[in-house]
Amino acid sequence: MASTLSDRLSKLVKTMRGQARITESNVQDMLREVRMALLEADVALPVVRDFIARVKDKALGQEVVGSLNPGQALVGIVHKELAATMGPDPAGPLPSAELSLAAQPPAVILMAGLQGAGKTTTTAKLAKHLITKRKKKVLTVSADVYRPAAIEQLKTVTAQAGAEWFPSAPEQKPRDIALAALDYAKRHYFDVLLVDTAGRLGIDEALMAEIRELHAVLLPVETLFIVDAMQGQDAVNTAKAFKDALPLTGVVLTKLDGDSRGGAAMSVRQITGAPIKFAGISEKIDGLEIFDAERHAGRVLGMGDILALVEEVQKGVDLHAAQKLADKVKSGSGFDLNDFLSQITQMKNMGGLAGLMDKLPSQLASRAAGADMGRAERDVKRMEGIICAMTPLERRKPDLIKASRKRRIATGAGVQVQEVNRLLNQFDQMQGMMKKMKGGGLMKMMKRMGGGGFPGMPR
Repeated sequence: MASTLSDRLSKLVKTMRGQARITESNVQDMLREVRMALLEADVALPVVRDFIARVKDKALGQEVVGSLNPGQALVGIVHKELAATMGPDPAGPLPSAELSLAAQPPAVILMAGLQGAGKTTTTAKLAKHLITKRKKKVLTVSADVYRPAAIEQLKTVTAQAGAEWFPSAPEQKPRDIALAALDYAKRHYFDVLLVDTAGRLGIDEALMAEIRELHAVLLPVETLFIVDAMQGQDAVNTAKAFKDALPLTGVVLTKLDGDSRGGAAMSVRQITGAPIKFAGISEKIDGLEIFDAERHAGRVLGMGDILALVEEVQKGVDLHAAQKLADKVKSGSGFDLNDFLSQITQMKNMGGLAGLMDKLPSQLASRAAGADMGRAERDVKRMEGIICAMTPLERRKPDLIKASRKRRIATGAGVQVQEVNRLLNQFDQMQGMMKKMKGGGLMKMMKRMGGGGFPGMPR
């Protein structure tokens, strides 16, 4: 949905330029495009109708502020309503997307959903989140006695998360497993007990009866509905069945890094009435983030996710190393190939060029896409390999690298000598930039560059 909706809206912003107000006629054109994009993204038809009606009601007759044209003003309204549709009700009992753990320990969290939605891996990701972000002592248990290896899978991913796993066996009853885990959690002073439940390939009454019984004996503080964001329209039927069976307190969208981005988020939030609390954004154990409706609406509209980009930088950048480099440049000690390698490594830690571009607004990202990110990523890896083939002395003193050393380095890195020459030329340009920074000439240098980018990077 992200690219489809943003592309449609971008075209309309251009065609509606120069008009002073949002009118009945020009709003219809844009709402038609929004409606089509939402339906293509498998958003449920009742949800689309309600959304379009709200946008139209707020848009008609609105004055265009400042330099905005009607298209841009309408995009702002669509963004606001997308966030309102997917976000928690500020006037409701659950205004925050964060988990409520206000209970006598252990706070029990019940994980519900269909088979294949990602309940088991999400259970471990949630354990990791609670340990790292909220400093909780977490126990997990599997009450899935039907799926082969489900219990062992939870054991493995729980270990990766740094939580403790409570053993269970396929011959046990889910109710007995849950009560035994709860007793163990109380006796060993755990803050949170995460209960992974069984799923099915389809919704059936036996599944619902079993999970209702688990809910009755555990009295969880949170009952989370885990749904695959790629399901689209199917997610609506599933959500309705689980809403009828359980008092859901929140939704976790898995596989949100897939292509659909948004259809399920809008539908499930409306159908269940429960706020979306978390989103699975990667397969890594820390690939779970608190769902932010404003930011997700921005992604859907192609505005990128600058906050996520900043967070990625903060996670990936070694601040101590960055300060050390800044001090080194400032003192005039020189910028060597070790520093160059450090910059490459830090960029990799932030997900590489492609990972960073994915979080940029669509207009910037489309420009970057023209530079062939795949080739740029390969060039970066090649540069890293060449530097790693050098001796510590050569990295500190690149001037020593003459013909014979270049041949040895090229052989060690599995590249041609021309590649080594190219890297050294790029390094010379970067070194020159660093020297200008030392002299306080950064602003002059940026003006001369004229937005042309850094040496060695794709243009």
